[in-house]
Amino acid sequence: MSPRSPRKGRSVGRPKGRIILVLGGASSGKSEFALQVGGSRGPRAFVATGQGLDEEMAGRIARHQATRSAEWQTVEEPLDVEAWFAEQGPEYRTIVFDCVTLWLSNLLGSGLVESIILARIEPLLEAMRLTGASVIIVSNELGCGLVPAEPSVRAFRDLSGRVNQCLAAGADEAYLVVSGLPLRLK
Repeated sequence: MSPRSPRKGRSVGRPKGRIILVLGGASSGKSEFALQVGGSRGPRAFVATGQGLDEEMAGRIARHQATRSAEWQTVEEPLDVEAWFAEQGPEYRTIVFDCVTLWLSNLLGSGLVESIILARIEPLLEAMRLTGASVIIVSNELGCGLVPAEPSVRAFRDLSGRVNQCLAAGADEAYLVVSGLPLRLK
């Protein structure tokens, strides 16, 4: 007998996980809220997509790491998050994925085009569900500001908005965090 259910394509006997999307602007408190939502249900993983390629970003990463307790295992995965969720995700009961916006930037920087990136979202959501864990996704809401002057920045903002819409549609819950205050959207 196959360890996979032929009808649904998931492991037999393993409940599907919950997906919670947390959106917010820069320094809005969204990462802190995601950690609160993650609670104490372990084992816990924090999947970080940021790369310390300059001094400011390295400092930002260090500050984020300092806010997490030792019970969170930090995993640095800037590109292949789908594979990490499929291969390692089932080992955890709670996973925070922070953040989608940096992941998108990394994917574009690696040479991927928008259509390929968008095609990865549904498989990512399915891999997250199949972990059986509570997965809290953190992403920036970029669409509330001024229209950027540069075409490439507008294209990135639009891609981020489309990805966030796909994630929100697939999430069980969605929140917008403004000034440290969460507003439940779904």
